[in-house]
Amino acid sequence: MRLEEDPQLGQEIVLVVSDQSQLAALRDWLRGQPGIGVAVAPGRPATGELGALDVLTVLAGGGGLVAAFRTLPDFIRSRRSGFRIETTVRGEQFVLEATNIDEVMPLLERLLDE
Repeated sequence: MRLEEDPQLGQEIVLVVSDQSQLAALRDWLRGQPGIGVAVAPGRPATGELGALDVLTVLAGGGGLVAAFRTLPDFIRSRRSGFRIETTVRGEQFVLEATNIDEVMPLLERLLDE
């Protein structure tokens, strides 16, 4: 997971989902948001691992990224229990799930706005 900043491209955030069967649904959900690009990419295996699951790469300017992330609570709550999304923003790792979304979202939005 990584965050890259490029003045011309905006910010890139990588999302890892706990249920790979929901990856396409999340991609489609985020594509419905204006001003962002979303693509499925192969994950990077950690040291000692043979492979990794696919991830979503989300690219947008700061405001577009914040707007896209504000829609995630609705997506997460509409899935089966236990579904979660992991990401890292400015070196801080976040796990978004139905049970913690109300506490985590303000922190995530603040970091994305900086």
